[in-house]
Amino acid sequence: MLHGHTTSQVLYLISVWAIPAVLAITLHEAAHGFVAWKLGDDTAYLRGRVTFNPLRHIDPFGTIVLPVLLLFTGGFLFGWAKPVPVNFARLHHPRRDMVWVAAAGPATNLLLALISGYLIHVAVLFPETVSAWAVANLRNSILINVVLAVFNMLPLPPLDGGRVAVGLLPRPLALPLARLERWGLFIIIGLLFILPMLSPSLNFLPWLLGRPIEFFIRLIEALTGVQLQ
Repeated sequence: MLHGHTTSQVLYLISVWAIPAVLAITLHEAAHGFVAWKLGDDTAYLRGRVTFNPLRHIDPFGTIVLPVLLLFTGGFLFGWAKPVPVNFARLHHPRRDMVWVAAAGPATNLLLALISGYLIHVAVLFPETVSAWAVANLRNSILINVVLAVFNMLPLPPLDGGRVAVGLLPRPLALPLARLERWGLFIIIGLLFILPMLSPSLNFLPWLLGRPIEFFIRLIEALTGVQLQ
C-alpha cells in the first residue's frame, strides 16, 4: 500500500489529487443548491450549502478517507460529498426543474474540466517546480471532473442521471425508476466493488463509462489545444 513511498512523495501525490477532487465535489454540490434556490427551493441556501466553502460539503469518510485509500491501493477512485438537500416539491415546476437541478452538478464539472484545460497554458509560465505541480493539479482536475460528470449521469437514482431520467421519462417508466433510489447506493457499490470481486468479466463499468469519458477528454483537448495523453 504506502510502502515504497517517501513522505514527500505521499504528500505530493495527495496534494495533486486532493485539491482538484475537493474543488470538483464542492462546486458540483454548490451548483445543485444554487440552481434549486433560483428555481424556488431555498432549502440548501438556508442551510449554508450554496457556498464555495468545501467544509460545508465534505463528508469525512466519503470525500477524504475512502478516496485516499483507493488512490494508494490502485482501486477505482470513488467518493461522495454530503448531498445537498433539495425539496423538489418547492420548485416552481417540480418535475421539469428537477432535471435542471440534477444536471447542474455534472454540467459544472464539465465546465471546470474545460477551464482547467485552458489554465494549463497559464501554469506552464510559472517557475519550473511550481509549474509541474500546477500542471499536475490541472491535468488531474480534467480527469476527475470528466469522470465525476460521466459517472453521475448514469441513469440510476440517487445519481444525477437517475433524477434527470425520472424527470424526462413518461410517468409509467419514471415511477419505478424513482422507487429504486432507496437501493441506489447499494447497487452502485455492487457495480463498483462486489461484481468485479466475483469475476473480472463482471467489471463492466469501465466499458460503460470509458467511451463517454474518452469523448469528453478528446473534446477538451480539441477546444483547449492541450494534449493530455
